[in-house]
Amino acid sequence: MKKINLNKLLERAREVRERAYAPYSRYHVGAALLSTSGKMYTGCNVENASYGLTVCAERNAIFKAISEGEREFVALAVVTANGGSPCGACRQVIFEFMNADAPVALADASLENIQSTTVGALLPEGFTPRKLREGQRRKNRKTTRS
Repeated sequence: MKKINLNKLLERAREVRERAYAPYSRYHVGAALLSTSGKMYTGCNVENASYGLTVCAERNAIFKAISEGEREFVALAVVTANGGSPCGACRQVIFEFMNADAPVALADASLENIQSTTVGALLPEGFTPRKLREGQRRKNRKTTRS
């Protein structure tokens, strides 16, 4: 695994942000994701007139990577007009595929204002596959005792 270059991720996120389809919010977002294999995946937000069908840039990048066979990621960069942070749905999806200590860079479109954080700081006490399995085991134990 190569050294993580957050600046390169930020540049790619800024580039893909230009391709966003955001006619309703006019809030263009770009994301770049680095997998454990060293490959980079990008995504932009794609809005829809039926707002609930909109897909955020972060999830778009992750889903693209998943469709290419990746399952683990080591860094994420997100670029918006003002350095905005991922929404709650994106935070949960990010938490599913990245370690809590993985770096996340949030930047404005000029890349002059960059905030560094981690996946765990974005979603403290996030819901994990392990917590799901633990809950399923507890339910199964109760069912078998009845």
